[in-house]
Amino acid sequence: MSIRAGALALVGIMTAGFVGTALAVEETPGEVSVTKDLTAVIALHGLPCGNVVSATQQGKDDYVASCENGNRYRVFVGADGRVIVEKID
Repeated sequence: MSIRAGALALVGIMTAGFVGTALAVEETPGEVSVTKDLTAVIALHGLPCGNVVSATQQGKDDYVASCENGNRYRVFVGADGRVIVEKID
């Protein structure tokens, strides 16, 4: 999967109307959860994570993802429409 495809998938999920702060979403068959999308986007950016174990929505198109290895990342869409991943210390 290309970075562009991963970014488009994330933007699609982020704009799909998810509301709430805790997004440890239960999956239904055939549906990909936000945590799996965030895991893919972080991996496509070449950052260590393993799997995203929880995600908190900070605003529209803005998430904080907590990884199984203890790392935390802010994943958001920048003004230019690109997905940005920043490590949180």
